[in-house]
Amino acid sequence: MENQFDAVVVGSGPNGLSAAIAMQQAGLSVLLIEGKEQLGGGVKSEEIFYPGVVHDVCSAVHPMATISPFLKGLPLEQHGLEFLYPEIAAAHPLDDGSAGILYQSLERTIAELGADGEMYRRLIQPIVRDFEYLTPDILSPYRFPSSPFKMLKFGLQAIFSADFTAKRFTTDKAKGLWGGVAAHAIHRLNAPLTSSIGLVLTATAHAAGWPIPKGGAQSLTNALVGYFQSLGGRVQTGWMVRNIDELPKANIIMLDITPKQLLEISGNRLSKLYKWQLKRYKYGMGIFKIDWLLDGPVPFTNEATRRAGTIHLGNTYEEISAGEYISSKGGHPEKPFVLMAQQATIDPSRTHENYYPAWGYCHVPNGSTKDMTLQIENQVERFAPGFRDRILERKITNTAHAQEQNPNYIGGDINGGLIDATQLFTRPVLRSSPYRTSAKGVYICSSSTPPGGGVHGMSGYNAAKRALRDVYNIKI
Repeated sequence: MENQFDAVVVGSGPNGLSAAIAMQQAGLSVLLIEGKEQLGGGVKSEEIFYPGVVHDVCSAVHPMATISPFLKGLPLEQHGLEFLYPEIAAAHPLDDGSAGILYQSLERTIAELGADGEMYRRLIQPIVRDFEYLTPDILSPYRFPSSPFKMLKFGLQAIFSADFTAKRFTTDKAKGLWGGVAAHAIHRLNAPLTSSIGLVLTATAHAAGWPIPKGGAQSLTNALVGYFQSLGGRVQTGWMVRNIDELPKANIIMLDITPKQLLEISGNRLSKLYKWQLKRYKYGMGIFKIDWLLDGPVPFTNEATRRAGTIHLGNTYEEISAGEYISSKGGHPEKPFVLMAQQATIDPSRTHENYYPAWGYCHVPNGSTKDMTLQIENQVERFAPGFRDRILERKITNTAHAQEQNPNYIGGDINGGLIDATQLFTRPVLRSSPYRTSAKGVYICSSSTPPGGGVHGMSGYNAAKRALRDVYNIKI
């Protein structure tokens, strides 16, 4: 292998791949290094139990990929990527058999929310209308917005806690639907700015949809890798980098890792101040995930819920908020909020004969070792009586397993760090550029940098833009 490249990228998650692609597009020679044998970071698929039955390792539904200014401009369909769009982005069943339904159609969602329909319209419709103007600012590091007045209107809604916004609704259906989407923040819902996550993901459902890649999340990774290699990019798997000094010589070193790993492998190159800042970085709640092999679809009582790509289980908003608060403070609720995906409902190619894949996870304290299987399956059975009878096999992934699968998932945190008021815009530290480290030519491009978690690749793309300008005076 050559021992000299213009740029070396460590980590093949969507951010590492996006950084590698952007620099290869700019004419650099780029080497992408992945510690595991399988590329993709959290965007991977496996046949865990049975040949032909495809399970996603972590990321499964990809709303942010469809709105990413970078990813949507790549010819990924030429490399085998096909997105499938469920009519129902998400469903939130209630104990009475009804459900809050997030349709891709804004008008149908409004109509089915009844008494809260007009409030939902006032909250979400302006964001959907301005979405193409808001997206570049939302998915960028902190800067003066390109659409300042539109961003100001959005910001005046987004700064509030999800609890505060929930009070604008009167029905359990609308409040529950809002709570399930807002809980993607992986944070207590009474915290400031948690409304921002709910607003962006809800508006995305109407503006672009919540699609899944046909054949599994690996299809997205394979398309990104295929495009990168078609540009001349080089890939090396099975190389777990332990020290930055072992890397080939390069003018740019791009690291798709979190602050903890940055300290471990690059500490000898970093300034004392920067290391002190990195050590103060906060990680959020972890996940406890179950993959199931079923002998049929999940038998939800609510008919529309059976057709949804994503399911949020937690009944009322109050129950969800209480459970997330307990988890954020180190406890384990008996009725946790469960995020569930049933990709086979949308993509029958992922089933085989009468075998169906499904998965669900709940949030737990960072580093938790408690087995939450009973609590999660109780929540599913609560809204889908007979679910347990359909379970053929299950695979448990606790926070330690999650970190073993992907070293970026510190303590099971799949968001690359807590998303709170101090880390939303300035992650991982407060600097003129969040992507520059204190070491010359070394950059960080993971979800621990703006705009944070989600499969959008914008952390990698933004970091590549910064590095190209700094090192080669190339503007993209």
